[in-house]
Amino acid sequence: MSHPPVELLAPAGNWECARAAVENGADAIYFGLDVGFNARARADNFHVDELPSLMEMLHRQGVKGYVTLNTLVFTDELPALEANVRQLAEAGVDAVLVQDLGVARFIHRLCPDLALHASTQMTLTSADAIERVRELNIQRAVLARELSLQEIQKISQATTMPLEAFVHGALCVAYSGQCLTSESLGGRSANRGQCAQACRLPYDIFRDGEPVELGSQKYLLSPQDLAAHDYVPQLIAAGICSLKIEGRLKTPEYVANVCGHYRQAIDAALENQHRKLSVEQKRELELSFSRGFSPGWLEGCDHKRLVPGLTSAKQGVLLGTITEIRKDSLFADLVAPVAIGDGIVIEGDRFAGTELGGRVYQMAQGGMSVDRAQQGAVELRMQRGLLQTQSIEPGTRLWKTDDPQLTKRLRRTYDGADPVKRVAVLLHVQVAAGEPIRIEAQVSDGVVIQLTSEHVTEVARKHPVTMATMQEQFSRLGGTVYRLEELTAEIRGEPMIPLSVMGSLRKELIEALDQARVTQPLACAPESITVAMLEQVPADLEEDDEPAATDATLRVLCRSLQQLEFVLEAGVKEVIADFHDLRQYREAVQMAHTQGARIELASLRIHKPGEDGLFRALEKNAADGWLVRNLSAFQYCIAHDIPRACDFSLNVTNPLTAQQFIEWGASRITASYDLNRDQLCELAAYLPAQWLEVVIHQHMPMFHMEHCVFCSVLSPGKNKSDCGRPCDRHDVKLKDRVGAEHVLHADIGCRNTLYNGTAQSGAEAVTPLQELGVQQFRIELLRDAPQEFTQELIQLYRDLVLGRVEGAEVWRKLNADNRIGVTRGTLEQPRNPLAIL
Repeated sequence: MSHPPVELLAPAGNWECARAAVENGADAIYFGLDVGFNARARADNFHVDELPSLMEMLHRQGVKGYVTLNTLVFTDELPALEANVRQLAEAGVDAVLVQDLGVARFIHRLCPDLALHASTQMTLTSADAIERVRELNIQRAVLARELSLQEIQKISQATTMPLEAFVHGALCVAYSGQCLTSESLGGRSANRGQCAQACRLPYDIFRDGEPVELGSQKYLLSPQDLAAHDYVPQLIAAGICSLKIEGRLKTPEYVANVCGHYRQAIDAALENQHRKLSVEQKRELELSFSRGFSPGWLEGCDHKRLVPGLTSAKQGVLLGTITEIRKDSLFADLVAPVAIGDGIVIEGDRFAGTELGGRVYQMAQGGMSVDRAQQGAVELRMQRGLLQTQSIEPGTRLWKTDDPQLTKRLRRTYDGADPVKRVAVLLHVQVAAGEPIRIEAQVSDGVVIQLTSEHVTEVARKHPVTMATMQEQFSRLGGTVYRLEELTAEIRGEPMIPLSVMGSLRKELIEALDQARVTQPLACAPESITVAMLEQVPADLEEDDEPAATDATLRVLCRSLQQLEFVLEAGVKEVIADFHDLRQYREAVQMAHTQGARIELASLRIHKPGEDGLFRALEKNAADGWLVRNLSAFQYCIAHDIPRACDFSLNVTNPLTAQQFIEWGASRITASYDLNRDQLCELAAYLPAQWLEVVIHQHMPMFHMEHCVFCSVLSPGKNKSDCGRPCDRHDVKLKDRVGAEHVLHADIGCRNTLYNGTAQSGAEAVTPLQELGVQQFRIELLRDAPQEFTQELIQLYRDLVLGRVEGAEVWRKLNADNRIGVTRGTLEQPRNPLAIL
């Protein structure tokens, strides 16, 4: 039985990592450029001038190279993006990963032969969403990491799109493409590759205003790392064509280690064998990097296993527990091997400064000096004075974080002068006296070349050529990436071939193989397309499209029936309902219509297989339309002819993306929260005014998570089947290390959103936006508040959009009222992308 090809895809933050991936079995690597547009800005990344030599190296060894252009792109960056894409095409890259829908259509128009892969940043969690982006010529979809094996299989069965999934490495607690934490707190957008990893920080939790004592469980949002090695056969059976390793910020030793193990697992699975990690192999992976391993979401949700909350740092291998400290020696009961020179860490709180680490200088076991110990009681002598810096209690756990011998062994796999990974060559030679030599070579990736020598063979006087001689001569491929797999020959007569001729043919053969296997440049549009595409944005409107609104519209998003009642009493005629309990939507629609108001219902931000019933529940309430937050909901609206507007979570930051959603039938677009004031105005300048809505008051939704903190720390259960739903009964906040308290909500899908405790106001952006024709604005209420407060807030913003007050005056009033206390947040100018949380 033949198996479909399964790709091992490895990260490469620099040249060493690229070589480590290639030599340890990767079929493809993905990497970013230092010009930006990639979601790992902190990686070394490659300079664009290095692309030709990098792609040449990869293709020579039969490995593909994918470039990450997987961030949102602002309007003024499109010319630079075009220049970069032209360089990628010239270098012959195999594919680009994209997040931004407008960027996808832009690249395809610029270079139709350049393959497009939908990044995990596109938040693809259903077959419907995948089918929606197929129209943009996407050729592969990288699935969200929050999907279970069962959900992956359902998606695979419902689409023909090739699917890629992460199998190893760090897990983000928030959905990729839906995390606004770094943006909200420090102006460092994860959608722009500048994540500050606020999920790895400690948090306290408050339930109904009272602190919950969790002991050392402080890292409430820091998942363990994904390790799906033992799930490789199931992932392949579920329809995954590419198994992806996370780690563009990791070391080349990490890349070599992880690639080697997953290469063996894939090869075994394709031979219908199941290769599980041994204890020693698991320890090797843990040493390269591990915050503790888990299967992530592959087995479904187990919130306690996913986020134990005890640490957010690399742990390595558990060595054992400390039994005693004497001067510079610690005595421990080992459960794993340790050797002189190993790096170890005594467990503690890194942020509190109670974690200690160092190297083992000497060891003793059973009263004798040893270089290595496997298990049992051992004495480890550490750096002088290290152990006297603080009190260490017996029973404290001890971790091994570095093994120099393992590091050396891993480096040897990729830093030699000659390639380790070789490309198999099949040769067929035809030799006949009085004729040129003819050679046909075929390599394992399907390339076939044919050579005919200038030399005409003569009849041998003494030593006619033999198969053995040709086998020996053509096997001499050391220093190249090739190895002779098999040689066949047709020898007629008794021809003689000088060794010098065979040497020249061997050299010519290698050059011809290299030439044939290095990808040729891809064709791009001859003229610049940026200006032309931007000019077509308003031009693509139909003549009978509605003209821009002349009256200002203020919509209000409500999160409860009581809020809706207050808002309607305040005279608001455009409302959005975003309730925890969907059963209340029918009453909400009736209430709005009774007051002569238009009402939209908000979809969830995430939609997974098996959740279509939520769409049907929304539809039967007969609202005036939906505020759509994911591509699955958009697809459902198209299929059922439901009026639809796009929310911020669809990440519109440039006119091309806005245009795409309008062409798909959206009535308006909510600008992405990644835009600052100037970028909002630039977007508005290119768009017909009626397309755009701007949220001018809100609590920024920072983390949006499949992980449920309510279940993890406030329930004895492990998921929604047995948690008891504490989210229905308790008001919960998380307090960060600077003392700010942030509000935690759970939606009907049991996904959590952590909202910034301080509201953001865009009051000062309203006037410049209105000067550009924008007349649709929105405020979002977070939770129930007194009627007087809610209606005062609405009146203040209504006066602003109607021109009765200035934005600066609104800002002063909001800050003078301690009940509000707003920040300019992401709209602040100038934004500092290097701000530290």
